[in-house]
Amino acid sequence: MFDDDENDDDLFDGNLQEDLERFESLKKGEPLGFLDSDRWEALIDHFLMNGAYKNAIKCAEEAHNQFSYNPLFKLRHAQGLSALGNLKDALNILNELEKSGLSSFELVLTKASVFSMLKDKKNAVKYFENALELAADEDKDEVYLDLAMEYSNADDYKSALEVLNRAIKDNPNNEAAIYEIAFCYDQLGDHEKSIKCYSDFIDENPYSFTAWYNLGNAYSKLEDYEKAIWAYDYCIIVNDDFGPAYFNLGNAYLSSDKYRKAIENFHKCIEIDGDDPIALCYIGECHEQLKELDLAKHFYKKSLELAPLLPDAWLGLGIVEDLSGRTKEGIILILKAAELDPENAGIYHVLAGAYEKLELFEEATEYYELSLALDPTDEECLINFTNLLSILGSWQETLEYVEEFDRLNSGSDILPVIKVNILWQLGRKEESLELFKQCLAEDKEKALEIFEINPLLKSVTEFVLLSDK
Repeated sequence: MFDDDENDDDLFDGNLQEDLERFESLKKGEPLGFLDSDRWEALIDHFLMNGAYKNAIKCAEEAHNQFSYNPLFKLRHAQGLSALGNLKDALNILNELEKSGLSSFELVLTKASVFSMLKDKKNAVKYFENALELAADEDKDEVYLDLAMEYSNADDYKSALEVLNRAIKDNPNNEAAIYEIAFCYDQLGDHEKSIKCYSDFIDENPYSFTAWYNLGNAYSKLEDYEKAIWAYDYCIIVNDDFGPAYFNLGNAYLSSDKYRKAIENFHKCIEIDGDDPIALCYIGECHEQLKELDLAKHFYKKSLELAPLLPDAWLGLGIVEDLSGRTKEGIILILKAAELDPENAGIYHVLAGAYEKLELFEEATEYYELSLALDPTDEECLINFTNLLSILGSWQETLEYVEEFDRLNSGSDILPVIKVNILWQLGRKEESLELFKQCLAEDKEKALEIFEINPLLKSVTEFVLLSDK
């Protein structure tokens, strides 16, 4: 039987080659002659699969002339037109076929795809649903995904999830649907459900390196870097040649202040996928954190050789210059980063600190305010700026700023803790201690940051006693 099948394949390939040669003659104006419908279909499918859509259309027209009773060739004609972007012409043919009574799975699916390309969500959804009713079991997975994507493209992730859950109910092993479910939860900001989705899938498919990889990504978004590292490690155990896993593992180690491990994994990513400006920049950042400034500068420069407009690398170079005692030179580089990424609050925070170091307080104030306007949640920036305000003016003026900031940006967890210190400095000790009690009750870990804001309070008995309760 195997030999017979092999001979059939050889015969098919031979016929196709012969028919391709005959088609080339047809294009030159020579008559092609008669082909049976199966050979026409094979020739048209060959052109469609290889992106030769104009040839597919010409073949479909010729085949229809010989077999006008066969609707398949009009359908292929429509598919060729839609692939070329002639959507209205394709839809006219599909409508004509539908009016003639044809209602095949392929026709309905093609029509759904055309409506999708026309951004007609209502009809696209209608015809994808109709296609599901006509689909054989082996075709349903793909149609479910098409339908879900229709909702996702319209940012209707809840409807997409409903479709994908139907897909999983039909076929629990539909791996693509699992990923789309996790993507939808991610878009909805529900990373916990995304994690559960991937974890459930891994229970049944422990050797899916992409599932482990995406699980790591979900943990990273929750800033649970320990579990992210665990997931990326398993991804690499299954597939040790997958560069993105090493890159994201490096990121997780960097975020966990494990700089040597981060450097090791960024280098492994580069070894697999080649030089990458972002990976080189992050290696520079790791060396910067390790106070290995010459190495940091080397990798920042290598990054900029590949991507001259990368703001993070310019910022890194500026920070290295500042740390090396060349703050003025560093400011020039940091300003270049700000020019390339003007909405990045962190860059302005660094600029403010550099100007403050040079005692250029007007410029420092300007950039602290700009940074906080872009990102009012940057607690470190807020602490640094209020410290500067207390030096430049008075604690009373600093309190007034903090209260106005709170009015405009309510909900900051660190703001009450900053206020505890300001009230203490103003001599309003009972108010300060009462507010500190409230901070401890709401979030003890956050409240204890008071000792980082003002280390002298570690020797104040009242603060120590309250903290130990």
